[in-house]
Amino acid sequence: MIEKLLQQEHELERSKIISETAKIPWLDLQRFFASGKVIWIAGNLDLVEVALALQQDDVQSVGNWKDNQQLAAVSDDQARQWVNDDRLLWAVAIKPWVLVQELDNED
Repeated sequence: MIEKLLQQEHELERSKIISETAKIPWLDLQRFFASGKVIWIAGNLDLVEVALALQQDDVQSVGNWKDNQQLAAVSDDQARQWVNDDRLLWAVAIKPWVLVQELDNED
């Protein structure tokens, strides 16, 4: 019974995060970047699952992604390149962070 409720809660949180994801121009995220609040997520990860892990304070998963260089603060070089490319990114806010992921060329 408790396991089923936890699963339902997980699915509800996942659905909420999915509804809050959006494609957004990098230029619209500059103020968050200037505050050090933008986190880059590798393309081979699921943006929603990473957001859930951060929201649920899943230290082990987040640590593994950091160790594998799949999650990091956006670097100055990345930011400059995204400005030059007028890049559009997938994004979701998980306070206090904004998570971003580069779109595939097909998106």
